[in-house]
Amino acid sequence: MAFHGPSYGLSRECQMKAQAKFSLERAKEAVVWVEAVLDRKLDIPNSDNGIRDQLDFATALRDGVVLCELINRLCPNAVKKINTSAAPFKQRENLEMFLKGCETYGLKSQDLFQVNDLYEHKNLYMVVDCLFGLGGMAQKKGFDGPRLGVKVADENKRNFTAEKLAESNKIIGLQYGSNRGASQAGMPAFGNSRKILPDEFMRR
Repeated sequence: MAFHGPSYGLSRECQMKAQAKFSLERAKEAVVWVEAVLDRKLDIPNSDNGIRDQLDFATALRDGVVLCELINRLCPNAVKKINTSAAPFKQRENLEMFLKGCETYGLKSQDLFQVNDLYEHKNLYMVVDCLFGLGGMAQKKGFDGPRLGVKVADENKRNFTAEKLAESNKIIGLQYGSNRGASQAGMPAFGNSRKILPDEFMRR
C-alpha cells in the first residue's frame, strides 16, 4: 500500500465523506457471504472474530486472491491464473482480473470499484457495494449457494408498434406549458386603456 501524508481541504472532506458511507455491518455481512461461498474463513491478522473495522476488511481482500477465488466459484474459469505473489503489481493484477470477471458475469461498470479503492483503502464502501451487486447477480444466475443482497431484476423489455409510438407524438409535455383554462374574458379590447381604481370606487 502506498503511504500518503494527511489530507487537507477538499481532499480531506472527500475522504471523510467516503469513510462515512462505509457501513461496517454491511461489510461484515459481505465477508460472511464470501466465507460461506468459499467454505473457509478469511485470513484477518490479529482477529479471531471477523472484521472489526475498515482496515480489517481491506486487509482480508487487498491481495485479490480471495476475490478471484470468489468469482471463479460463481463463474468457473473467469480468472485463468490467480497470482499468489506478494508483489504489489501482481496483487493489483488480481483485482483487475476479478473486476473483469464481474463484468463477464453480468455486472455493469457502475457496479464495480476501482483497483485503488481497495488497494489504497480509498473508497471501501464501493467494494462492499460491488460484493452486494455480485450476490444479487448470483441469485439471478441461479446460484444455489449462500445469498447476499437483493436478486437483480430480470429485464422487462416492452415492444410497441409503430402506430403506438406515433400516438406519443400527439402528447404535449408539461414542460411546454399548457393553455388549458386560459381566457381573455373580462379583458378590454386591444388598444383601449385600462382603468385601475381603488376598491372603494369599485364598490360605489
